[in-house]
Order: sequence, then C-alpha cells, then structure tokens
Amino acid sequence: QVQLVESGGGLVQPGGFLRLSCVVSENIFSIDALGWYRQAPGKERQLVASITGGITKYIDSVKGRFAISRHIGDNTLYLDMKNLKPEDTAVYYCYADQGALLGKTVGQGIQVTVSS
Repeated sequence: QVQLVESGGGLVQPGGFLRLSCVVSENIFSIDALGWYRQAPGKERQLVASITGGITKYIDSVKGRFAISRHIGDNTLYLDMKNLKPEDTAVYYCYADQGALLGKTVGQGIQVTVSS
C-alpha cells in the first residue's frame, strides 16, 4: 500500500499563503485519484480538492484560492492555498485512491491555523 508523508502546515495570518506537500511512495501518475481532505474541530470532514486523470475539482469555498497539483519529479502532491481565511483552519489530510483492489490511503494529517 502507498505511503504518504505530509508537510508544510503551520500558523499563517488571514490573507496569507501556505503550500502543503504530500510525498507519495509510488509513481504519482499511476494512482487513480489524489486529493486533500480537511477536518475542523467539531465539524465533518470535507473533500477540499481532488485530481483524477488530470481533472481537478474543488469545494466552492476554496475555488479561486486553492490549487492542487502533482509533480512527477519528486512524486509529490501539492495544495497551494492563498488568501487564507480563519475558516480554513483545520487538519488537512492527503489521500491516494488506488481503486477497488488496493483501496484508499489517507495521510497522518497536518495542522493549518489561520489567525491574526
């Protein structure tokens, strides 16, 4: 099963920028779907962004501010987040979906806090 290691979280002021990284242990282009979830305290987990066969999708609240991408050179999935808002505060998890046979793997999570 694929291994995922996230990095890049932290504390940022409203309007700021963060890049989350998720290093994937296998060829990133061989994986059916990749993406990022987030979960804030007391709230349900949200699928923030995903990339499947090159097609990207986002929840409405992050459209125009977040960008998901994958880089073959270092087998890394990225989530670029600009114009961050306090409501973006959450633990962010990357995932890799390898289909029915191998299933979905979710990373350990990384904290993003947007606060002045």
